[in-house]
Amino acid sequence: MTSEFLITSLVVILLPGTGVIYTLALGISGGFRAAVLAAFGCTLGIIPHILASVVGLAAVLHASALAFEVLRYIGVAYLLFIAWSLLKDSNALDVGPEQAPVAGAARIVRKGIFTNIFNPKLSLFFLAFLPQFIPAGTSGDATGQMLFLGGIFMALTFLVFVGYGALAAGLRRQVLSRPAVIVWMQRSFAAALGLMGLRLALSDR
Repeated sequence: MTSEFLITSLVVILLPGTGVIYTLALGISGGFRAAVLAAFGCTLGIIPHILASVVGLAAVLHASALAFEVLRYIGVAYLLFIAWSLLKDSNALDVGPEQAPVAGAARIVRKGIFTNIFNPKLSLFFLAFLPQFIPAGTSGDATGQMLFLGGIFMALTFLVFVGYGALAAGLRRQVLSRPAVIVWMQRSFAAALGLMGLRLALSDR
């Protein structure tokens, strides 16, 4: 593991995406514990993509237009569904006491997992990203090294997302005193997720 890997990973993770938006939304609506659960779910959603890149499924997605398109549009549909649900549910960002019931916790983690699973570009990203940091003359277990680097990437993702969640949870008091802010943020989160879904639908491979 090199400093270049850490810096590149942090830059990629810090860029706002669906996982960041989901974690921010949960941090504001449910507090810090909910944000941690969201960050945990989003981090778990990376695992299939890392494994896919290691075993070569990403190469199949890259070679098969049909496989890529099917997975991509499943992801688009899921993002648009979340955006629509957020707009339709007037209590989606209802800021109440900071708590995370067991049933609610499972749902938060599950949504976080699906948010990252249904993004085929993550597989292609790891296929292109991880091998760059494996020494060219490596005679050992390259697969093991890629899994190790993938684990480091996941740990950084979790820490960064928890940081985003802590920032969002810290804004809860201001949100509590301004109900109109809740409506504005709910619509903003829904719009951001919807735009990301459309961008995924219209983007090239």
